[in-house]
Amino acid sequence: MNGRDQEAESDGVEEALALVARQTRHEDAPGSAHGSDAFSAPTGEAAADRHRATSWPDARALAARIGRAAQPRTRRVRLDQALGQVLAEPLTALCDLPSFDTSAMDGWAVAGPGPWTIRSGGSILAGHGETPPLPDGAAVRIATGARIPPEATAVIRSEHARTDADEGQLYAEREVVQGQDIRPRGQECRSGDHLLPAASLVTPAVLGLAAAAGYDELVAVARPRVEVLVLGDELLNAGLPHQGLIRDALGPMIGPWLGALGVDVVATRRLGDDAEALHRAVTTSDADLIVTTGGTAAGPVDHVHPVLRKAGAELLVDGVAVRPGHPMLLARLAPHGELPSRHLVGLPGNPLAAVSGLLTLAEPLLSGLAGRPAPVPYRAPLRDEVHGHPYDTRLVPIVHRADRLVPLHYNGPAMLRGIAAADGLAVVPPGGARAGDELDVLDLPWTSWAPSIADGGCFT
Repeated sequence: MNGRDQEAESDGVEEALALVARQTRHEDAPGSAHGSDAFSAPTGEAAADRHRATSWPDARALAARIGRAAQPRTRRVRLDQALGQVLAEPLTALCDLPSFDTSAMDGWAVAGPGPWTIRSGGSILAGHGETPPLPDGAAVRIATGARIPPEATAVIRSEHARTDADEGQLYAEREVVQGQDIRPRGQECRSGDHLLPAASLVTPAVLGLAAAAGYDELVAVARPRVEVLVLGDELLNAGLPHQGLIRDALGPMIGPWLGALGVDVVATRRLGDDAEALHRAVTTSDADLIVTTGGTAAGPVDHVHPVLRKAGAELLVDGVAVRPGHPMLLARLAPHGELPSRHLVGLPGNPLAAVSGLLTLAEPLLSGLAGRPAPVPYRAPLRDEVHGHPYDTRLVPIVHRADRLVPLHYNGPAMLRGIAAADGLAVVPPGGARAGDELDVLDLPWTSWAPSIADGGCFT
């Protein structure tokens, strides 16, 4: 990255950091306990913690702004490896499309008015070179995609024509209009036309368009590299919970979730509650983003904050006024190797609280780093009342039923049953929402392909 790029990135990040100044304030009402989702009003240290918490909209906007401000890396990718990538530059046609006049149908190429004399010498097939001009009053068989012979005026579909073998004549059974069923050169685009803008997602259809327009490879935004660090001595990798140990739900979930956002998850590592191992991992990782799970609160083995201080990281978000997921954080790490900008998102250890952190901080940041446009927000009405937190935003798993949002049971911070059945989360403002109120919706990455889940006791 050159100096001008660094300056532009710095300007963008500083502008983003200005959002932190608009943190949620509750001078007239104390907040809730640090790391807890109880709807009670604390005092003392927990109340002071609320003053540090960034409002949910500001935290999400800050993460998105930081991601967009980073200078994206680009790479050339072969078409057969480009699916799911993001275009780093506009897709410009390298040739006319089609590059010559072609037949849109199997049938007859004709010149002038009929009836037409059938030309001997066989048919014109796709993939063949130029053919001799077609004299006025003549016809020749032609295949779909074949080059139109010079002087031809129309193509008659096979089913709309009849022939007289004795006379060697072709007759049209419908009116013939000049130019019918001929795809003229450049009908879809001319060489140099802009077909798609930068930041377009490479879908199967984009691959087809790029190939037709002459591309063998595309210039794509390099996928952000993410490392996941799972913290906690109480976690089991296999088997049933026993003797105070529980199964690790976040290790199997976080990596694939991030992968669905179009990033490369380089590793998912389990470190336990080991401050030195965490410090080594944070300071030596060459990932663009490190995502930790657990350890973000202020308990005796919550090492994330002390490790970040020791590593000289800059805390950009230290707590968010959202439930679940309040003790999430976002930090800027010191440069490492060739990476001028690295970040860490600390997720709470409770599963649904971690999902809240993914959607609040990790997803907006990674969308920017990956060059993807931010999802278009939308609103939809609630079918049922949803209780809210007195002061904080609340994220509640929902499913869409007809034109209504149906809130799901099992939406506590330690629960996954609700989010597993959900296709999105509703953004519930402080104080809650009534039936019929319209709420913002955060779709889950796989919403477009997830099957409909029948009512199985998860709905209120």
